[in-house]
Amino acid sequence: MTGNREYKSDVFSMLMEDPVNALELYNAMNGSAYTDPGMVSMCRLDGGISLSIRNDAAFVLDMMLSIYEHQSTVCPNMPLRNFFYLANIWKKAVKNRELLSREHIKLPTPKFAVFYNGEEEQPEQYELKLSDAFERPIEDPELELKCMVYNINSGKNESLKSRCPFLREYMIFVDYVRGYLEEEKDSKDLERAINRAIDRCMEENVLKEFLTERRDEVVKVMTLDYTFERRLELTKRDATANGMVAGEVQKLIQLTCKKYQKGLTVEETAEMLEEDTKTIGKIYDAIKTTGTDDVEEIYKEYLRDADR
Repeated sequence: MTGNREYKSDVFSMLMEDPVNALELYNAMNGSAYTDPGMVSMCRLDGGISLSIRNDAAFVLDMMLSIYEHQSTVCPNMPLRNFFYLANIWKKAVKNRELLSREHIKLPTPKFAVFYNGEEEQPEQYELKLSDAFERPIEDPELELKCMVYNINSGKNESLKSRCPFLREYMIFVDYVRGYLEEEKDSKDLERAINRAIDRCMEENVLKEFLTERRDEVVKVMTLDYTFERRLELTKRDATANGMVAGEVQKLIQLTCKKYQKGLTVEETAEMLEEDTKTIGKIYDAIKTTGTDDVEEIYKEYLRDADR
């Protein structure tokens, strides 16, 4: 396990590995009443076009393909990420089948949802669309992907959480961690704050079985999550202080990607974009590390490198 948040699970995805929880959340989302977890067929996506293409939860039930994601930061690129997830899942599903045959290949119907629990204030629910990313918007795009974002923080989507006990208990646990972190203050006491939250949850029978079985893993994962989020926030502040805000960095990354794909050197790209070679070199390193052209992923890796 590394400090790279994208190359590992988080607690939400750990919980969603259990078909019982997947079934419970599916019922809560769709108003259904399925009772047999054996009906849930989990979709594993541990690779794809790059190491970063790893989704939190994807499964098929009653010919519906549910692709669920957890986000602790606001991310407008979730439709694009979901598009990559879907393409890879479908590619696996139709492997060795003749796409040019007269047979009409049937696919499970996809449905996308993002569960947000970051500390930045967000609406209770809102929709993200792939077409919002198109450089030239059109009224009726031929390709579209929509996903709903559900804010699961305290006071938001309480009806959904009441229908899905594990989701409600997960947020109780997260809130306890946040509360103890505020008390501890010192970042060195991060693990102690997480362990205090786990102890309290076990006393109150909140995610008790899960936390008992996977306590050590939960502590490691949450420690990495909070460490990463703090580093990200600090580096963003540093970038702003230096006169380069996040949007400007991401725009530079987008332009640099185009030059990188054309095979230009760091020096050539820096000269064309009128930037220093050190900055462009770091972006090139981030592109190589992530193995993708996803600006958001490259930006995260760029910030990690700047913090090292």
